[in-house]
Amino acid sequence: MLKAIRWKSFEPYLLIAPAVLIILAFFAYPLLSGLKLAFMHYVLFEPGNIHFSGFENFRSLLEDKNLPQILGNSVLWVVLTVGLQFVLGFILALALNKQFKGKNIYQSIVFLPWAVSAFLIGMIFKWLFNEQNGLINYLLVKFGILEKGIPFLAIPHVSIFPVIAAMVWYGVPFFGIMILAALQNVPKDIYESADIDGAGRMTKLFRVTIPYIKPTIIITLLLRVIWVFNSADLIYIMTNGGPANTSHNLPSYIFNKIFYTTDYGQASALGIMMLAILILYTLIFLKATKYDDAGDF
Repeated sequence: MLKAIRWKSFEPYLLIAPAVLIILAFFAYPLLSGLKLAFMHYVLFEPGNIHFSGFENFRSLLEDKNLPQILGNSVLWVVLTVGLQFVLGFILALALNKQFKGKNIYQSIVFLPWAVSAFLIGMIFKWLFNEQNGLINYLLVKFGILEKGIPFLAIPHVSIFPVIAAMVWYGVPFFGIMILAALQNVPKDIYESADIDGAGRMTKLFRVTIPYIKPTIIITLLLRVIWVFNSADLIYIMTNGGPANTSHNLPSYIFNKIFYTTDYGQASALGIMMLAILILYTLIFLKATKYDDAGDF
């Protein structure tokens, strides 16, 4: 009897042990290793010169002339991408929340981009914006807007915008799916009460719908900002950060540091900087949006 009681007391720890081990192996260990590398001089081509360097990597980053441009690109990348994805996804969800003929087929088509690989999307948009045979340049020249094609992906400070366009197209279905699921859970009697009170469409949207689905909006925006901020695959495929580093964001710049300079120390310092920015953003965002009170009527 005593043995059974002791076994029962250990049972919760045994049940969560696999999850804890996975977190330690795939999250805690890489995080601690990255933190350690951030304070070391660790260049792969200098195996005899690996040593603890204190804050040297962070000091070098502050002196990096590319960093202000890359931080600005990261902000532009996140604000434009997430902002447009949210607005277009919201409109898409409102449209799909109504009944119309062929809704299921249309719904399957508009959600298709979410199932396509980022590599394929990057290649498609790279071709669309190609100077010689891209569809965008072809249409602009054909309708007389341009005399000849423009190398969109080769112009400094412009090349990031085609990548943003690709990322917006890629992410709209995510917002559409999440917001549509929330809209379908709004009780119909609330709208009936609003109709009795004489509320119009815009009043119902801003005073009923949005407050009711606010928790979903907050969590979706929070997650999407983190994912987009960490995303570098489309940049890597379409421009590789060029020309002259003008389309890099922080994650693609880290890839650049690792693969072209093999400076794991500075790359890790950039990773720690990214982590600090995201933690700060999460705390401020949840505080500003009053997530704990969201959805209360």
